[in-house]
Amino acid sequence: MYDVVIVGAGPVGLFLACELGLAGCSVQVLEMEPEPDSRWQAQPLDKRGLFGFSTGAFYRRGLLDALRETSAGMTGHGAPVVAGADGTSGPPAVGHFAGVMLDPAKVDLAALPYRLPSPAPDSLMIRLPEVEALLAERAVKLGVEIQRGAPVDAVVQHDEHVVVSAGADAVEARWVVGCDGGRSAVRRLAGIEFTGTEPEFTGYVMVATLAGPEKLHPGMHATPTGLYLRMGVDGALGMMDFDGGAFDRSRQPTRDHLQTVLRRVSGTDVTLTDVQQVSTFTDRAKQATTYRKGRILLAGDAAHIHSPLGGQGLNTGIGDAMNLGWKLAATVRGHAPDGLLDTYDEERRPVGAQVLDWSRAQVAVMRPDRGTWAARGVFRDLLETRDGTTYVFEKMSGSSMRYDLGDAHPLVGRNAPDFLLEDGTSLGKLMRDGLGVVLDFTAERRLAGPAAAWRDRVRYAAGTPVDGLGLEAVLVRPDGTVAWAQGGDAGAGFEEAASRWFGRPTA
Repeated sequence: MYDVVIVGAGPVGLFLACELGLAGCSVQVLEMEPEPDSRWQAQPLDKRGLFGFSTGAFYRRGLLDALRETSAGMTGHGAPVVAGADGTSGPPAVGHFAGVMLDPAKVDLAALPYRLPSPAPDSLMIRLPEVEALLAERAVKLGVEIQRGAPVDAVVQHDEHVVVSAGADAVEARWVVGCDGGRSAVRRLAGIEFTGTEPEFTGYVMVATLAGPEKLHPGMHATPTGLYLRMGVDGALGMMDFDGGAFDRSRQPTRDHLQTVLRRVSGTDVTLTDVQQVSTFTDRAKQATTYRKGRILLAGDAAHIHSPLGGQGLNTGIGDAMNLGWKLAATVRGHAPDGLLDTYDEERRPVGAQVLDWSRAQVAVMRPDRGTWAARGVFRDLLETRDGTTYVFEKMSGSSMRYDLGDAHPLVGRNAPDFLLEDGTSLGKLMRDGLGVVLDFTAERRLAGPAAAWRDRVRYAAGTPVDGLGLEAVLVRPDGTVAWAQGGDAGAGFEEAASRWFGRPTA
């Protein structure tokens, strides 16, 4: 019997598998596709964007350099961001809101809470197949088994385990996690509801041969009738048509249909002479009513789907995997405090709901009607301001995300800054083994004794910080979330916070 079976070998499932393997859990990944390659992961349709929270997750596990290699040659992305004391340096790319491209020079880094320099970039374009290969290789090294060509058709829960069937094969595990996409078999078989809103548009991504390509301007362009995107590779196009989601993946669009849509949304008479590849999507926005049902959990697109506007899907999924991994591992190993696994749903489902609303808000200001288009002009003006750009950057990068952990300190519940000690030790590098970390900045090393009681689950480090942000000590969970912070009496409340997140101290 495995500790955990993960259904789905996409980046979310593989990242989660790595987290569990790092903690010593026995893991099997079941993937329905027989081979990792897909024509929809071939260039130029293989690109995805990662933001600061996600690049930070790879950094904390020692995978940042390898991740950067997947972005080699992608101009304008991947440069590390170092925030100066005056906050004048900015991210190399910010992205867009509802098709309005944002100026990275207008991001006010000084206004962002608890920001410190970090090797992890604020944005990074990656190639999905290469990231999946990177994570699969790491997972295998950590003892994870990956079985491909195994479509799951039954999931049966028992009191102490779950039986997962893929055709004639069945496997038992103490826990099962569905990371199998928006049409998740695990979610359906577990009887978990998937609720939300129906689509307003059909989106298309294609590789085509054009007659008169100069009629389409490079880049992304929202128009009064939709949106089109001419990518940096010849023939690679994207477009959105507000047709109520009529052409989702159940219908194959013809060349004539694609040409009609492209002419309508671009306002040109451009001609498609040939279409080599085409894929469709919609802005359907739905979320699982719970991320856990007994011994079955959901993560990534299996837990939430929405339009790709703003590039939040993969980033939200990586956040799910980081949050769930250490909690499930602690539960498997038997030292999780009561209710720890329940906090996965409590913390991540509100994040997923916010992302869905972020996507809906962009659709709302893109509808092709006169009133919406007038309101869009107001939004454009606001988003050209420094405050507007900074607000969008905070939302997209995860800088504004904060879990409600019941602690009044404004840093608790936030993604931890990359504290650097004068001896060169950084928080990010201390987290590579997947343990929690307590940083003690006090001259008396007040937490050396208390922290030793959790030495098998929490790494202790002490020293003088280059910039301690006015703090004397912090406790950071394995997912990079600040669990406790103290700026005065550094010992007060530490044991309570450590017990809450890491269980009983070692005898």
